[in-house]
Amino acid sequence: MKRILHGRLIFGLLFLFLALGSFADGRYIPVYEDGIRVDYKYYCLGFNKEHKQANWVYYELGAANLTGKASRKNDFRVDPKISRWSATPDDYKRSGYDRGHLCPAADMSFNAQAMSETFYMSNMSPQVPMFNRGIWKELEEHVRNRARKEKLYVVTGPIFKSNKGTIGKGKVTVPGYYYKLFYSPSKQQMIAYVLPNEESKRSLNSFAVPVDKVEKMTGIDFFSQLPDDLERVLEADTLSHVSRDGGQASKSSYRPTRNQQIIAVVAVVVIFLVVHFLLKRRGGKKKKKKPARKPVKKKK
Repeated sequence: MKRILHGRLIFGLLFLFLALGSFADGRYIPVYEDGIRVDYKYYCLGFNKEHKQANWVYYELGAANLTGKASRKNDFRVDPKISRWSATPDDYKRSGYDRGHLCPAADMSFNAQAMSETFYMSNMSPQVPMFNRGIWKELEEHVRNRARKEKLYVVTGPIFKSNKGTIGKGKVTVPGYYYKLFYSPSKQQMIAYVLPNEESKRSLNSFAVPVDKVEKMTGIDFFSQLPDDLERVLEADTLSHVSRDGGQASKSSYRPTRNQQIIAVVAVVVIFLVVHFLLKRRGGKKKKKKPARKPVKKKK
């Protein structure tokens, strides 16, 4: 009976540990009241019906995402989940602008479905060709290089300020700026970039800005799921000194969240119970020594 209770207790605690761990590692989806959230298997976005493109796209990026060999099919198509408002490939024809990926196809090269889903028109934004193929491409490659060393949470989107008009029958807005930011849990570092939608020869680091600035420009709350003190410190740090290899981590006082504290306690309890159970089981299996036989007295 005791063994059954031990087993159930351990199973229950392990289940709680895994559930809380999954929640604690949950996604940092941006908070933004306006727009339609659209979920795909490997990334999600907040779609803006007025501008016919996403306000933001969000996804996790790590070394595992970049090891696949899915081939690029260029299957640009209307997003079936929001077909009523989605831009079409025809909107971009002869417009003079590239169909710029917000979630890059190269970031989803680990399988065919992930790659294909990046070609929905909801993930496109009109970009100046030399911007898309120049400094923007350089930024995307920089983020991938970081992700090969550490897991990142990435958010990308347009900034609808100083817009360059619209294109196509669908009147797709041509944004004046774009942002890309990412959070590195392992280094407790948050880095943001804001770039004008134009060709540039400037260094990538010159576009680094505090995340706070991007929030003010877009009205989007990024990484609000982090502890308030940590979020406040990281989002106020410009980190313009960050080099291409990641630079130094931002110095901040990190305090574990309540879920992380619970997980740590549960983990200790589980380990203790498992060790206790195994030791007790091992002790029970030891053969008991047979009592020494008493010498038989011979009858006289």
